[in-house]
Amino acid sequence: MRKIVFFVSILLLSTVHLSAKGTTFSGRLTGTESNKSSAYISKIAGSSVIPFDTVDLDTKGNFKFNAEIDEPTLFLISFDGYRKSVIHLMLEPNDKVSTDMRINHGIIEVVDAKGSDNVVLYKDFNQILFRYALRVDSLNTEYALPSTNEERKQQLSTEFQTLQISQNVELRQLLTKNSDVLMSAFLVTYFDSDIETYIDLFESIEKNLTPKYGGNQFVQYVSSRVKTSLTAGRMASEITMSDPDGKIRKLSDLRGKVVMIDFWASWCRPCRMENPNVVKLYQKYHDKGFEIYSVSLDKKRDDWLRAIDQDNLIWPNHVSDLNGWTSSGGAAYGITSIPSTVLVDREGRIIARNLRGIELANKLREIFGE
Repeated sequence: MRKIVFFVSILLLSTVHLSAKGTTFSGRLTGTESNKSSAYISKIAGSSVIPFDTVDLDTKGNFKFNAEIDEPTLFLISFDGYRKSVIHLMLEPNDKVSTDMRINHGIIEVVDAKGSDNVVLYKDFNQILFRYALRVDSLNTEYALPSTNEERKQQLSTEFQTLQISQNVELRQLLTKNSDVLMSAFLVTYFDSDIETYIDLFESIEKNLTPKYGGNQFVQYVSSRVKTSLTAGRMASEITMSDPDGKIRKLSDLRGKVVMIDFWASWCRPCRMENPNVVKLYQKYHDKGFEIYSVSLDKKRDDWLRAIDQDNLIWPNHVSDLNGWTSSGGAAYGITSIPSTVLVDREGRIIARNLRGIELANKLREIFGE
């Protein structure tokens, strides 16, 4: 059995416009092993992490830095000996904020924060993660003991899963309560890999922050994730692309049919292996109202057309802009890997995603019957 491991990962992204104003941050770090330490401050600019300043801590762990910023900016702080434990600060023009931190079990814990809703929200988020991290670390330690038998390891695995669920419930409640605080647009990316489960939280944050921070990069990222979400019941995004003959084919032109959007490419071996099954299901259910809308992520026209012919993909709705991973069709659905499919009902709403093989056959049987 694989050892239980605790992961805390948050995407780094970045940021609205005003005119440059002074912002002051005062920090205090206690619990270090040395009386001499430095704080390393960086900021996020676009997709880059840029060194901003290095500040020495005094003998009591106090430090301060000033920033002339004209827009909300995400700063990162790390310390000597704890460079992997990063503190995130969303600072806005004219902020005067402070944070108390301490080293606890080798991790930086934020114990107090004042001056803005952004730093207070981060403190609360950090404390939830910290509290559960200690409990998970205890489970990991016991799991690794030579004296821990398989039955107990199973129990520890169950306890770990229960802790994860409880932690995520708390984090979700916290971000829901603070969905009008800009820092929530950054922190919600903690759930980025499971957006279908947390889509209502992403939507709430987008709705509450867009009026004030519509041009902010964090908010724009949340908006893009909402737009490309493939949650069942949502309307499928429009795709308008050209077929091999240059004819424009719109996904919406197939309204009234059950449509499988199939994102594939000639070079994708798993896609090609699945194609015989797709052909079989198309032949079986086409007369009952089943259509396939194939979006190729190929770059070479000849390869695309050759694969259509070789795999006997007999439906007419083949489209591509030959832009590979930057395909406009793929972008509309946030496609980052293939094969990938989206099944759409007659009204244009998403039924399910990534159905293949027996799962796709069972779903079509459920919809059309034998």
